[in-house]
Amino acid sequence: MANPTDVHQLLKGGEFLIKETDPQQIFIPEELDEEGRMFKSMADDFVKTEIQPKVEAIESGDFDLSVQLLRKAAELGLTGAHIPEEYGGMALPTNVLTVLTDSLGPTGSWSVTFAAHTGIGMLPILYFGTKEQKEKYLPRLVSAEWVSAYCLTEPSSGSDALSAKTRADLSEDGRHYILNGQKMWITNSGFANLFIVFAQVDGDKFTGFIVERDSEGLTLGAEEKKLGIKGSSTRQVFFENVKVPKENLLGELGKGHKIAFNALNVGRFKLCVLCVGASKHIIGESVQYAKERMQFGRPIADFGAIKYKISEQIIRIFAAESAEFRTSDDMQQMETRLKEEGASYGEAKLKAAEEYAIECALLKVAGSEALSYVVDENVQIHGGMGFSEEGHTARYYRDARINRIYEGTNEINRLLAVDMLLKRSMKGRIDLVGPAWAVQKELASMPSMDKPEGAYGEEIKAVKDFKKAVLMTAGAAAKLQMDGQLNLEEEQQIIMNVADMLLDTFLAESLLLRVMKLSGVGQKPAPQEVYDAVLRVFLHDATGRMMANGRTALASFAEGDLLRTLLMGLKRFTKFPPVKVNALRRKIADYAVEQGKYPL
Repeated sequence: MANPTDVHQLLKGGEFLIKETDPQQIFIPEELDEEGRMFKSMADDFVKTEIQPKVEAIESGDFDLSVQLLRKAAELGLTGAHIPEEYGGMALPTNVLTVLTDSLGPTGSWSVTFAAHTGIGMLPILYFGTKEQKEKYLPRLVSAEWVSAYCLTEPSSGSDALSAKTRADLSEDGRHYILNGQKMWITNSGFANLFIVFAQVDGDKFTGFIVERDSEGLTLGAEEKKLGIKGSSTRQVFFENVKVPKENLLGELGKGHKIAFNALNVGRFKLCVLCVGASKHIIGESVQYAKERMQFGRPIADFGAIKYKISEQIIRIFAAESAEFRTSDDMQQMETRLKEEGASYGEAKLKAAEEYAIECALLKVAGSEALSYVVDENVQIHGGMGFSEEGHTARYYRDARINRIYEGTNEINRLLAVDMLLKRSMKGRIDLVGPAWAVQKELASMPSMDKPEGAYGEEIKAVKDFKKAVLMTAGAAAKLQMDGQLNLEEEQQIIMNVADMLLDTFLAESLLLRVMKLSGVGQKPAPQEVYDAVLRVFLHDATGRMMANGRTALASFAEGDLLRTLLMGLKRFTKFPPVKVNALRRKIADYAVEQGKYPL
């Protein structure tokens, strides 16, 4: 895909837009080693034997059962898989952690309980806790003797987390912080023993604290009546003159934003993985029902309209999974490099997640929106039965909706991805200016008439052109902003268009790299022609989305000769040749029906 001199073994976060990657240097789940497969099999067995038979009890709000299952997961090492051995964990490689998270995707509300406890409930202490805090709390959390909750959101502060009103004031004797305020939408709060709480010290220093459940003055609201994830505990948490020992201040005074945002980077990544894992299970149910449901003397899986739905579910999930494992491996390699340079386990994980914050934000959007599509079409394929509460279909539909809201809404994550990219460019962390100018110069030249050669030549060119389309659109907007003709902070719609172009580019390249690597793999779940079909349909559809988003963005800030030039450039960079998408979709769907499950 790239000349040897152009290949970068480990790109910085966001550099996928301006540099190329050798497909042989990415990680794909098909090459998981024996140890990784063993852990995955263990997690799959746990879900099959311990969670799925008890789904109804979990969904009814049997929180004692949910905690018991956390402790059973702890016995298998699942709750501490990402924690150093000195605190009772296993410190597994990131790629293995990703596989384990995928296995837990189909556990409904319980996955929310698990993820909140092991992620945003534990990571702040691992990342920012003192030695004493880690020794005191992490072993209890790893064993699930204690369950953790994360208290950030307030009635008046959601996406704008730093506007929190909860206060923490140092006591006169200097031994405690006195906490007053309230938090809402707090997962695990009904049975948590420990709370990671954010408050304004002296009213203006956003800071994190570790607060134990039995602290006097800490009370809970009633369980929220929610649209979905009914088997997870969600309550308000109230603090009235709660004394928090000074030694329970988490991280640095006034630096709580570092804790909050870095914990969310991993949370966003894991949310994508959970969504993909859930989707593969649900797609399997869609396929099975389509095979069994007879209409007009034939199974509905025979009909083209149903084949479209099945194939599109598979395409979206396979693309998201390709991008998540690419990012997983990037983080794993970065962690290894940082540890070799002297960073601790926690520091390496923190900095690696921070480095790939752009990719984590994009993945959160990709995974949650792919799952939303999957559950919606699952209902449609099931027809009237999909609208019934007799099966799981309606629950899947309700549960999926929250994923586009928490861990930062998808709108916030789109804005963040572009904002972080531009800020890294301005700070010199990555060079967007040079590649953007190169694209501008290319617009002044005649387009090459040479036909791409070699295997996947057209697909490689399409991805390169997608990158040029993003650079051209974003670069033109940034130039007008620098000239004082545009204020992007007031033009969120433009940023959203660019974010969708960036996301399609990231997914397209990740999918291409995986399919190219699979072409050299002998043993794999599906024939290569099925993977090729997924790639070509995705690129065909993404080309249309790139054109639509680019055109909308450009027409929003350019006019006259500039607009005409930019639109010509956009047309040049969205020319993936038409393919017989319906035939390719049938190939994908037919293989899934033949296998009777998600087939890739």
